[in-house]
Amino acid sequence: MFTKAAVLTALCSAAVAAFAVAAPAQAETAATTALPTANMEAVLKAAQIDPRRADDTQTPGAHDSVLLVEQALQAKGLLSSQYVDGYFGTTTIDAYSQYQKSLGYTGIDASGLPGKTSLEKLGEGRYTVTNPVSAGSQVTYHGVTLNTRTKAMLVAAEGIFGSSVSLTQGSYNPGGVDASAGTHDGGGAMDISVSNLSSTSRTNLLKALRKVGFAAWLRTPAQGFAYHIHAMAISDPDLSSGAQHQTGDYYLGMNGLAGRGADDGPADTKDTWEEYQRS
Repeated sequence: MFTKAAVLTALCSAAVAAFAVAAPAQAETAATTALPTANMEAVLKAAQIDPRRADDTQTPGAHDSVLLVEQALQAKGLLSSQYVDGYFGTTTIDAYSQYQKSLGYTGIDASGLPGKTSLEKLGEGRYTVTNPVSAGSQVTYHGVTLNTRTKAMLVAAEGIFGSSVSLTQGSYNPGGVDASAGTHDGGGAMDISVSNLSSTSRTNLLKALRKVGFAAWLRTPAQGFAYHIHAMAISDPDLSSGAQHQTGDYYLGMNGLAGRGADDGPADTKDTWEEYQRS
């Protein structure tokens, strides 16, 4: 005859044994159902550079993440299978813009440049988003409107340069300066006065801006402008379409103008703000 204590002991031993068998199986199931990850930094970089390329060369390190995004766009009927290739070209930009519009976005929010919220919604059940990038809220700095990401970048550049700067135009300024061709309509854009700077100081300021993640050039009368520095925050999710083109051209060694001439600024490593912070 079994005592009550013996029965309880036997039942506990059986439960422990069952758990020991079940736990690895549960862990294995969880591992097999984990979603792949889409790196937002890589996707943003490809979405700026790939549409500006003369060929279908893919942005290094972006293929897998872009492919996940394109597969999700295809699943929604927005992108043909022939363009699901890891290359974030103009067709993928258009497809992503359609997706943004389907969410009710308009203007710069539907430019085809992925933002964190739309990227996460698109990936529901398909992928998770890593390395998120946010433009932040709009703030006033040096008398113009910027977003918090751009302000932080400029503050860092001013620290490297050793002096504050004077801004003549900021971001979110649709219809502002005609010569800007819409690049200031969204976030990440600013123009800097250089009237009180020597040639050496202008170059040093450009180096500081580029170091922290700006695509920045000195604009000159020979190009049709009064002297100033034009700077775009690379990978700002709020970039206007024109600004996206300029940052893409910057990566490809161009000057950001319509003629797409060679970059006339100082040599740089072309890091984003996030990459600079990790360096």
